Amino acid sequence: MNGPEIHLEVAPELWLFVAHERRNGRTSVTTDGASTLGHVVESLGVPLTEAGQLLVDGRPVPVSHIPGAGELVEVRAVARPQHVEGAPLRFLLDVHLGTLARRLRLLGVDAAYESEDLGDPALAALSAKEQRVLLSRDRGLLRRREIWAGAYIYSDRPDDQLRDVLERFTPELAPWTRCTACNGPLTDADKESVRDQLEHGTRQSYDVFAQCTECGRVYWRGAHHSHLETIVADAVHEFGTRDQTGPVR
Repeated sequence: MNGPEIHLEVAPELWLFVAHERRNGRTSVTTDGASTLGHVVESLGVPLTEAGQLLVDGRPVPVSHIPGAGELVEVRAVARPQHVEGAPLRFLLDVHLGTLARRLRLLGVDAAYESEDLGDPALAALSAKEQRVLLSRDRGLLRRREIWAGAYIYSDRPDDQLRDVLERFTPELAPWTRCTACNGPLTDADKESVRDQLEHGTRQSYDVFAQCTECGRVYWRGAHHSHLETIVADAVHEFGTRDQTGPVR
């Protein structure tokens, strides 16, 4: 490019997205004189979902700002907690985040997820149609213009992923109220009404059940409940909750 040269400082929290030589201190970039600041930031490798306030010579500017010669641009990380304007807070997770989706549902958070890969265009379109925050570790997916809102998942460890989402977006928690299989709401179920779906040992050992109002799956306090209780207790202790009662398998 043969245009104005600008100077950028990228927040340390965003260094993982940029080339090593641009990570420390100030770096110079030659622009084409027509591209927006948002385009320049993305060309560095930083998804705009992760860029917070943009400052030019100390003053806030929008992503549509056209950089001029000699300007000093500061790219800050997105503010936490992050407020999402518009629709009630809901999430959409890509195919690689199944465990995170189930844990969010366990906590009563609306988390749409498909076990089959829908492809980037379909995911982005679904995010826009249903106004869901798209969660992904795919930087290219998060750069698609049609997504309604998005967030990069920084860790590949489910415990860290969950904590990151809860800290960043502070969704309202209502543990044990959502189906971990399909995301539908749970309701208390009479034992007799679900008897045909239970194995003999379960019928003999348990009396308290819940059932998904959408897919019909039945839940009870089974062998894995203590592990799930730990996940819920840790989240509730750190982030608070609206309700933490009810059975789960």
